[in-house]
Amino acid sequence: MRATLKNAWKKAEQKTPRYDEEAGYARPFEYVVGWKSDSIQLGDHPGTQRGIGSDYRGTINLVDYPDARRMDLRQTIRDPFEQVQVRQFNQDSTTPIYAVCDLSGSMQFRGSQRKLDTAVEIATAVANSAYNMGDLFGFIGYNQQVLEDFTLPLSRNYHQSKQTIALLHEYHSLRIGMEGVTDMPNFLGQTRALVFWISDFHMPMQVIEKTLLAMSAHKVVPIVLWDDEEYKKLPKFGFGTMIDLETGRNRTLFFRSEVKAKFIHAFHARRQALEALFMRFESPALFMHGDYRPELMTHYFEQAM
Repeated sequence: MRATLKNAWKKAEQKTPRYDEEAGYARPFEYVVGWKSDSIQLGDHPGTQRGIGSDYRGTINLVDYPDARRMDLRQTIRDPFEQVQVRQFNQDSTTPIYAVCDLSGSMQFRGSQRKLDTAVEIATAVANSAYNMGDLFGFIGYNQQVLEDFTLPLSRNYHQSKQTIALLHEYHSLRIGMEGVTDMPNFLGQTRALVFWISDFHMPMQVIEKTLLAMSAHKVVPIVLWDDEEYKKLPKFGFGTMIDLETGRNRTLFFRSEVKAKFIHAFHARRQALEALFMRFESPALFMHGDYRPELMTHYFEQAM
């Protein structure tokens, strides 16, 4: 399987749309980390490690921190023990960034474009953004189980990340569930991370709640991919076939205005329930209809701050 993946990576590298500002594919966005990272690696986020940075943490005796360049004259003069005081700062550090992608059958739904292809672009944009910020990036794909071939540990291997994610353009598994989502948190590291969970969230609410509980040590950004053709653009009158992409079951319905209204109402109720659940975990959802737009991602973090 690994040999096959190496060949697939070469193929993916040829087919993968490169990040291009003019083309606009997978453009990076700006994200904000709302806690202090304990990483020892230099980055762009507030950290807890002592070092070079702008986050002032106080003064300390020169004997304990021998750096005369940071001598604080005012505190030295005030010190009752006449000890030389130096300023201390916290360094800016890196933060782990993950993109978690739902690969169950429902993500094969195709409206204006396939949901999974949108998810691939978003995951690639997360990788681009992490790379721009100097952060470590990891990727986890799941359906009935966490898929080893679509799971990458945290690293700065930018090209491998993009190539692996790009393989999902060729992924077309139908009639497959999402039970592996409950095991997915076990693949996240112990260090607090920013986790972009990309899915249509067509799964039981108790499963979502259980997964959020398991990820409580991390900051989760749920990105909900819905398509208007799932419920807004159903037939107004006549027969139509509904297909459950995860079970393969077909159901023929006679559509009329009342039936269409019930579908729309059900989706609106589902959205309210999802929003309420995510807010309980302080993880407001980002509903994305149609194409990926980086400004929506940036605005999400602006609102959060």
